[in-house]
Amino acid sequence: MVRIDFTVAIRAYNAAQRLPLLLQKLQLQQNTESIRWEILVVDNNSTDNTAEVVQTYQSQLSQLRYILETQQGAAIARKRAITEAQGTWIGFLDDDTLPAPDWVAQAYKFGQTHPKVGAFGSRILPEYEIEPPKNFDRIAHYMPIMLKTQSFCYDTHLKGMPVGAGLVIRKQAWLESAIGDQIIQGPVKQGFALKGEETEVLWKMKSFHWEIWYNAEMTIAHKIPQWRLEKDYLLNFLSVIGLSQHRFRMLRYPIWKRPIAFPFLLINDLRKVVLSWHKHQRSNDLIDACELQFFMGRLLSPFYIWKTLLLQHLASKQEHLS
Repeated sequence: MVRIDFTVAIRAYNAAQRLPLLLQKLQLQQNTESIRWEILVVDNNSTDNTAEVVQTYQSQLSQLRYILETQQGAAIARKRAITEAQGTWIGFLDDDTLPAPDWVAQAYKFGQTHPKVGAFGSRILPEYEIEPPKNFDRIAHYMPIMLKTQSFCYDTHLKGMPVGAGLVIRKQAWLESAIGDQIIQGPVKQGFALKGEETEVLWKMKSFHWEIWYNAEMTIAHKIPQWRLEKDYLLNFLSVIGLSQHRFRMLRYPIWKRPIAFPFLLINDLRKVVLSWHKHQRSNDLIDACELQFFMGRLLSPFYIWKTLLLQHLASKQEHLS
């Protein structure tokens, strides 16, 4: 079997309308002559003709493969992609993202020159279908958008992590550190229960001493439709992100420190909710309301995560008994 250097993995759900442009962008990738690479579409149980679209492009892209994953969920689809991927490196693209012409080449180059890196994220430029709300830049990074022009390593002083869109991981790093069930499952069909499934994995990698980077030389465009800028969606979206935060926070601490950190974080979250509520009452601004939803979600996050873990445990126990 020929060794593959790089896999582009695409999670697709009802993506028949969006996939053609993404596959065309991959078809036009530059400076890849010395890279052995493949494209893997993981169809997450679509109900449209996603499979037929992929089949059409397979005659033009010899390295294009199709996998059907019937169990719904972004984290599940990502695990399936990693299992099926033949590449040393796996770059994840969503079906609403478009890579720059040198995205594959820049990703492979960065991996080759950083032997300790386990994963690294892309620069993400927004393409809004309509003008975003006033002050949207305060919450734009959740969409996700990443505009920084300098590359950097996420060290102990940086709380964030790269997002899943445009994320490249070393398969070895995943296999060594990220095996096991994920609490955060991410988007399921067109909705989500908890968001940020890639962050959970990246913190696990970091605990195994893999470096996590942001690579400003890799660029993707993120198409943001009108419905993702509407009030109801934004309020729900920020609430869901808040509900996911307890899991990420605890992963930042050694196990023995978590009981000590927890009450301080809870008190600070309560303070943030009160301040944000007071600010929102005075302004009635949409972005203020979104931030309030995030802080409220973060305050409730520990209890929501514990409830999720309990339900997962009971479901697993029931499945074992049956």
